[in-house]
Amino acid sequence: MQLTAREDVEAPLDRVFAALSDFDSVERQALRRGTDVQRTSGPATGAAEGMTWHASFGFRGKTREADIQLTEFQPPDRMVFASTSGGLQVGMILDVVALSRTRTRIGVTVDMVPTTLSARLLVQSLKLAKGGMERRFRERMKTLARDLEKRLQTG
Repeated sequence: MQLTAREDVEAPLDRVFAALSDFDSVERQALRRGTDVQRTSGPATGAAEGMTWHASFGFRGKTREADIQLTEFQPPDRMVFASTSGGLQVGMILDVVALSRTRTRIGVTVDMVPTTLSARLLVQSLKLAKGGMERRFRERMKTLARDLEKRLQTG
């Protein structure tokens, strides 16, 4: 199952990519939203290919755990993450494209591949609700883009 979203931000490409790859800030935001995130490898500051995290979060009434790895890091254009949670493998591609000197487009593609029967059942139930899920995903991306825009304009 695949989800995609694109949002434009009124800020230069380099500043948008720098904000998106500020993993200390991303980790703090996840903690504020109730996700326990711990960096398990990689540099103490900055970003580098091969960084890993362990996350614990609630989903559908259960506590889930995920191991996440930054598999590709190409500043200022692309980041690719691979995640494993139970029997579900999730890949996320984050592309950042300059539309002009002051406008940038963020594109996110999430691909979920089940590897166990229980994960297949989960993905099947998600597919049944795909319309609502895509809408929520796009709304979340829109909120992220607006928050990022505000942060970059004031900072």
